[in-house]
Amino acid sequence: MRHRVKGRKLGRTTSHRIATLRSLATSLLRHKKITTTLAKAKELRTFVEPLMTRAKEDSVAARRYVARHIHDKEVVKELFGEIAEKIRERKGGYTRIVKLGQRVGDAAELAIIELVDYNEVEVEKPKKSRKKKKVEEEKVETFQEEAVEEAEVVEETTEEKAEDSTEAEKAEEVSEEKEEVKAEEKTEEKPAEEKTEKAKTEEVKAEEAETKAEEKKEEAEEKKEKSDEESSEEKK
Repeated sequence: MRHRVKGRKLGRTTSHRIATLRSLATSLLRHKKITTTLAKAKELRTFVEPLMTRAKEDSVAARRYVARHIHDKEVVKELFGEIAEKIRERKGGYTRIVKLGQRVGDAAELAIIELVDYNEVEVEKPKKSRKKKKVEEEKVETFQEEAVEEAEVVEETTEEKAEDSTEAEKAEEVSEEKEEVKAEEKTEEKPAEEKTEKAKTEEVKAEEAETKAEEKKEEAEEKKEKSDEESSEEKK
């Protein structure tokens, strides 16, 4: 029974297994993303993440501990420099494992192991066939032609609107001029009408004065006639 038995032997001896994990860790820190079997990826995660945690403290002891497993000086320098700065705020979980399915030859489970702060999972877009590309190109061309036609129609409508606006402005100006002329005519007609009214009132007054004068003459003649008759009667 395998109770409390930790780790995978990976079909290797102890020395061979440690060498495999060291080489995988070196390539992961160098390329930030590698493809391997699922069992090796899981074992590599438990091997490389403690090294990355030690790299957060840049000390001689930490560098010697990491250099014991990573034998490439440039990778060690990059680990304590650029990688340590990126993972400084992260409290573990520096790697990500993405399953790829079974391998064709031996049906082994494959997986991608990558550094979380460097690589993002990208969804592969399906490849488009030539027919679809041609259809899409035709759609783009038709769309562009429709856009050009719409732009021309918009230009024509704007020109028509501008012409209509100019015609409306001209009509308004003509109507304003006519109204001004009418107002001037009305102002000229008013004094003439006032003059005619004054003349009429004067004529009426003159007629009234003539009638009064005639009445006075008639009364004077009547008085004379009466006085003559009285004088003639006295003489008799």
